[in-house]
Amino acid sequence: MAEHELRDISIIGGGPTGLFAAFYAGMRGASARIIDALPALGGQLMALYPEKYIFDVAGFPKVLAKDLVRDMATQALQFGATTHLGEVVSGLRREESGEPGAGHFVLETATDTFPTRTIVIAAGIGAFEARRLGIEGEDSFEERGLYFKVLDPGQFKGQRVLLVGGGDSAFDWAVNLQGIAKSIMLIHRRDGFRAHAATVNQVHELQRCGQCELRTFWEVKELHGNGRIEQVTLRNSKTDEEETLGVDAVIPLLGFHSDLGAIKEWGLDTQKADIKVDQVMATNVPGIYAAGDVTSYPGKLKLIATGASEACIAVNNAVHYINPKAKVNPGHSSNLAIFGQKEE
Repeated sequence: MAEHELRDISIIGGGPTGLFAAFYAGMRGASARIIDALPALGGQLMALYPEKYIFDVAGFPKVLAKDLVRDMATQALQFGATTHLGEVVSGLRREESGEPGAGHFVLETATDTFPTRTIVIAAGIGAFEARRLGIEGEDSFEERGLYFKVLDPGQFKGQRVLLVGGGDSAFDWAVNLQGIAKSIMLIHRRDGFRAHAATVNQVHELQRCGQCELRTFWEVKELHGNGRIEQVTLRNSKTDEEETLGVDAVIPLLGFHSDLGAIKEWGLDTQKADIKVDQVMATNVPGIYAAGDVTSYPGKLKLIATGASEACIAVNNAVHYINPKAKVNPGHSSNLAIFGQKEE
């Protein structure tokens, strides 16, 4: 295993809350890192709806999810925080050194160990992965015509795209790939949809205009191709009819499995899939804090705005935990020397 250097704060989760935690750590002069199971920063925003507008982030009348992630990452990483993506945290241990309580934690993944003085868990709904089609041979086509997430719509320019699902993501991409993909077909295993009614109506209108094909009671039975997907066989669940079509890309949007994983084994007080915290975002384990959607306390609201506030509280208290002489209140950023201002 590769062992990394000791950091003041290790943040588990690279979504908006984790990114803002990394920024605040740097602003307070604390060294930080982000560890995330996903291959890109942004959490649910990038994995589920990068092309969707968000309207309830302070300072933005509206902002695309991917643009918010881009700017939050720029803000977060300006002080040297490192990112470790595609890494699932699987273990935690405590190493004592010198007098009691003077040690540090060690986070473990399959390939790396990360010594850290404190931890901020900003894992959102936990490590999550896309639900699979459940058909033979699908793994061999992943990223070779079979995509379980869309990070760059431009990669489907001029392609024949098959979307699978009946929720918001499937219908959003049926709309957002217009003018990019050569053709778009959306199939769902039943005739009821979980997507927002306005988006469903929009897709029906696109179908009436010949810009999208929507089929219900159809499922993917088989994928075909030499090295990458070239054709797909569909099956109608009501009639058993089968049809083989030429496609360039299949995008299953069937939701995600989410799980706190090894975090559940750390002795933290939890409520269902959430971690209980107090008013300073501290868990029952000294030195471990949590923020964002993963937390539970009376009056909790699961919002990006709330997560940003909780990240500030968690990090400032982690800084004070590391150095009791450090103030919890950071003061106004407009007066901080780290931004080139004169401190008052």
